[in-house]
Amino acid sequence: MDLDNNNHSLFLLYYHLVLVTKYRRKVIDDNISNRLKEIFEKIQDNYNITLQEWNHDKDHIHILFKAHPNTELSKFINAYKSASSRLIKKEYPKIKEQLWKEYFWSRSYCLLTTGGVSIEVIKKYIEKQGKEV
Repeated sequence: MDLDNNNHSLFLLYYHLVLVTKYRRKVIDDNISNRLKEIFEKIQDNYNITLQEWNHDKDHIHILFKAHPNTELSKFINAYKSASSRLIKKEYPKIKEQLWKEYFWSRSYCLLTTGGVSIEVIKKYIEKQGKEV
């Protein structure tokens, strides 16, 4: 497993982010998803984030990304939602007809940590610390 690093630490921080359209409006097609991905890739470097995987359904997107320990995730997510909403509505004016009060994203989101092993493996590893094998 290759770890990321900075001056004083090693880390491997993966996150799974799910963003849902306001009232689950079915407005995301392949073109809009591709544009949303481009916007993500454009701002990710400002927050030490690296996109790993992207996919969508008609009313939500799934994003797998890596981050640094100093990344302010809530600030990044809010910046991304704000920028992508503004740009999508500007570039795809027809989409406004399908939205509620011009909101693109739901206020809420789902952010999950993920890793290379299960919680059970980590628990067992911690339990074994200090014991002779």
